[in-house]
Parts: sequence; structure tokens; C-alpha cells
Amino acid sequence: MNCIQAILTIDIDNLPTNFQEIIQHEQAKIVQWKEEGILENFFLRQSKNGAVFVFKNMDQGQVETLMTTLPLYPLKKSIEYYPLIKQF
Repeated sequence: MNCIQAILTIDIDNLPTNFQEIIQHEQAKIVQWKEEGILENFFLRQSKNGAVFVFKNMDQGQVETLMTTLPLYPLKKSIEYYPLIKQF
């Protein structure tokens, strides 16, 4: 199975006052993707400045479009994409 890993880094030095509200919307979007079967894994980064998403059965263009719908997208510092091939 082909997967795309997206690593989101947010700009924690410029968080808006409604950050906790944005996080709630973000969590709802992640649950939606999991229920739709397109999100294989989701990890918070230990540094608390972002997250790692692993999408399945999608190409990079589709993942890039999806990532723009995240409530945290406007706060992004960077997003890196890595195509993966799942072995087991």
C-alpha cells in the first residue's frame, strides 16, 4: 500500500488567542479523516510544534489539497511530504 507522510510544523511563536478553539476544530477534522478511511496514522510531535500524518491510498496532490483544509493550516511554518511504501 502506498502512503503519503505529511509533517506539519506550526509557528508556535505567533499563536492566535483562539488557539485552543482552533485545536478543537483540528481534532474534529482528523477524526473525520480517520472515519473516512484516508488517515492511516496521526502523531503529535514531542516538541509540540506540529504533527505527523500518514495518509493511505492517496497521491501527494490529493494530500496537499487536504492539508489546506486543516484549521491549523494558516499557522503553518512548513509542511513536508514523503511518499512511502508500507511493507507490513
